[in-house]
Amino acid sequence: MVKSYLRYESAAAFGVIASVESNITYDTTGKHLLAPALEKIGVWQVRLGICSKTLTPSTQSRGPSIAVTSIAAAPSPSSKIVSGHADGSIRIWDCERGTCDATLYGHKGATTVLRFNKTGSYLASGSKDNDIVLWDVVSEEGRFRLRGHRDQVTDLAFLDSGKKLVSASKDKFLRVWDLDTQHCTQIIGGHHSEIWSLDVDPLQRYLVTGSADSELRFYTIQHDQTVTDGKDSAVENKWESLKLFGEINRQSKDRVATLSFNNTGNLLACQVAGKTVEIYRVLDEAESKRKAKRRINRKKEKKSSKTVDATETENTNHELMVTVSDVFKLLQTLRANKKICSITFSPITSKNSLATLALSLNNNLLEVYSIDSDSTTKTSAIELQGHRSDVRSVTLNSDSTLLMSTSHNSVKIWNPSAGSCIRTIDSGYGLCSLFVPGNKYAVIGTKSGTLEIIDVRSGTTVEVVKAHTGSVQSIVHTPDGGGFVTGSTDHDVKFWEYQTTEASGQDSVHLTVSNVRTLPMNDDVIVMAVSPDGKHIAVALLDCTVKVYYMDTLKFFLTLYGHKLPVLCMDISSDGDLIVTGSADKNIKIWGLDFGDCHKSIFAHADSVTAVKFVRNTHYMFSVGKDRLVKYWDADKFELLLTLEGHHAEVWCLAISHRGDFLVTGSHDRSIRRWDRTEEPFFLEEEKEKRLEEMFEADLDNSLENRYLPQQELPEEGAVAVAGKKTQETLSATDSIIDALDIAAEELKRMAEHEEEKRKGKGAVFQSNIIMTGLSPSDYILRSVSKVHTNDLEQTLLALPFSDALKLLSFLKDWSLNPDKVELVCRIATVLLQVHHNQLIATASTRPLLALLRDILHARVKECKDTLGFNLAAMDHLKQLMASKSDAPFRDAKTKLLEIRAQQSKRVEGREDTKGEKRRRKKKQKKDDGHVWS
Repeated sequence: MVKSYLRYESAAAFGVIASVESNITYDTTGKHLLAPALEKIGVWQVRLGICSKTLTPSTQSRGPSIAVTSIAAAPSPSSKIVSGHADGSIRIWDCERGTCDATLYGHKGATTVLRFNKTGSYLASGSKDNDIVLWDVVSEEGRFRLRGHRDQVTDLAFLDSGKKLVSASKDKFLRVWDLDTQHCTQIIGGHHSEIWSLDVDPLQRYLVTGSADSELRFYTIQHDQTVTDGKDSAVENKWESLKLFGEINRQSKDRVATLSFNNTGNLLACQVAGKTVEIYRVLDEAESKRKAKRRINRKKEKKSSKTVDATETENTNHELMVTVSDVFKLLQTLRANKKICSITFSPITSKNSLATLALSLNNNLLEVYSIDSDSTTKTSAIELQGHRSDVRSVTLNSDSTLLMSTSHNSVKIWNPSAGSCIRTIDSGYGLCSLFVPGNKYAVIGTKSGTLEIIDVRSGTTVEVVKAHTGSVQSIVHTPDGGGFVTGSTDHDVKFWEYQTTEASGQDSVHLTVSNVRTLPMNDDVIVMAVSPDGKHIAVALLDCTVKVYYMDTLKFFLTLYGHKLPVLCMDISSDGDLIVTGSADKNIKIWGLDFGDCHKSIFAHADSVTAVKFVRNTHYMFSVGKDRLVKYWDADKFELLLTLEGHHAEVWCLAISHRGDFLVTGSHDRSIRRWDRTEEPFFLEEEKEKRLEEMFEADLDNSLENRYLPQQELPEEGAVAVAGKKTQETLSATDSIIDALDIAAEELKRMAEHEEEKRKGKGAVFQSNIIMTGLSPSDYILRSVSKVHTNDLEQTLLALPFSDALKLLSFLKDWSLNPDKVELVCRIATVLLQVHHNQLIATASTRPLLALLRDILHARVKECKDTLGFNLAAMDHLKQLMASKSDAPFRDAKTKLLEIRAQQSKRVEGREDTKGEKRRRKKKQKKDDGHVWS
């Protein structure tokens, strides 16, 4: 009988506050901060410092989780959020409900930037594939693709109420695109290195760009120019949207990472790829003119002190010229403790400060600063829910209800089922850890060679024992539960026993440890394993060997030779029969512990194997490696059962629950992931077939036809292309439409034959095809076309052969009678006409069909347009009616009345004051008159 296994699946990921690859942003309310957490988005309540919601992609596709690379929030009142991912896909989320509304596929490289226009109806996305795609957010489809940049697009900005788009790229150029004509209208150079960021102030006066150069470049934005100077200037300035305003030298030498104006436009933040943010004050028109006047006056004074020609004095009296330095003035420099990854201004400005700025740091931390005119103060930090650096060890307690993880400066206790952090304890650099039997205490082995004993309940360090002169690399329980064994780079293996001591001057008793035995080795100890029956102890050394000793006498038993590089991890099965070793040479070796013979050597991972563990009471085992994968093996059959993908960096450690119902892994990406055993069985052969299919699908994008095609040269002025991208979904959608057309054609043929028989008098009852579920052939095809996602429709129709496209066109007449389907019919007609234009013109039989469609579709579109216009007019009328019924027109009058009353009360108070002063004077005069010598 074929053996079946139970599947393990990703259940939870926790410990990441903000990942490094993406930007952070506020939502439109300013109450929540959106931070990327690998493949998820955390919605943080800044004041409370808690994660109120997590936006998680659906687990329908069993592929690897794709990291978020960019985030943008739609302008108010919309609650939509968009996230760009490493595979080029874009997801549209409803933040209030926490659901993913749509997934758009258009880019072949990672999405680098996302920008909404002012109304939030259009979204522009830039990518590492050098393309820009404009998306219609309402209909969830791509409008067109803009090509022209020679390197990845780094930033985008809309101009002129969304009519134009400015793009920055690593190719050192800015491009201005006219979205109506879909062409590049202006190319701007000037920077000597890659342009990393740009931004436009809210009033659309200035555009600023930053690169690795030492200066920021500022441009004035020309709106709807009407040039009357002359013919030459009119031709020259017709398409010029950006005009160089000037440059400002930056303080920092690092490259610019992010440029951002705040909502009011009075501050500009320049974040560099280091620890600083330079904040500039943006002066308004009156202030900047005053500053320019002062500058010119100072120049005049300097010149007047010297002997000056008459011509020079005349030149100083020309009209006032405002320069960059008059508008942008360095206010202050904000310095963080760690490297800054991203910044964002809060849309809400508090009364006591100029603005609120949030930072994400590369040590998994979010900080919020309040910016005043003379200083910046840190108001809050979100840090408790994750480690500051990579997770080096994970350990479960005896009943698997608590999880302990160690990092470079802290130990965290988690609830593994909920993923919540219960305790955070400061410690040394913990490389290994274990729970003491009873689960009240834990022991941490550190890089400095100490053992830290931690009280789990109170979250305090009870004692620090100087155990080794080198780092403690490994720590394992003794089977009797009375102690543990440590291995270190100082060549010693030490055996410890638990003891209790009373604290001096206190009644409390706490745990301590004492060294009872030492086993000296001839090289650095990397990892150890003790057999569950307490018979053997295996020690892996830096010389690539594993030495096995008897536990009771410490006498030498075996040496396991075979690995080409040092063994980094090992484990012994519950029955003591097998020992598995994982090495830096990417191999796993399974040995028999009775004679030390190698049963099997398996090339397991694409990089070093970092941890390996047996499931208790079985010969199944899990291994993790630097290739980011978790693998499930059968050690008896030497077969790979499952590959679990999910981590975004090297996986360092692994812990399996005592019942084997879940396992926990810790990674360099600072995340801790839980993988649960499900009730779903799987078979080995099926999994092998699935892996082969996935390899085939992965190679679909790099198919031979595309791989060896000559690369298309991009025109210098930029070009436009189709927005969508060929995916597995579009190919399967094309297949389903072709199948529907074939079934419908067969059905129509049968119906015609039945009619013919009916005329001859052979009237049998017509039996329709069961597959069509009672629908007519036309409705059946319409249903299969309607199932295609709006964003995939163009690519689906592109793959249709000409014969099937003709069949589809013949059904459009019937579908156009349905008012709900007019838009779909028009889209299908335009796409098929564009693709098969030459063949349709050359085919004489198609001309009557095209003429019929032209008349019908024009009339149907006009009807829809009239209906929409009528509805809009009706809504405007209702709006006016509601406004007339409300007290809105009287509010202004009320405010004016209140102002008049306030003025009158001030006048009355003034009069009373003057009367009071007169009375006082009179009293003084009377007193003076009554005096002796007056």
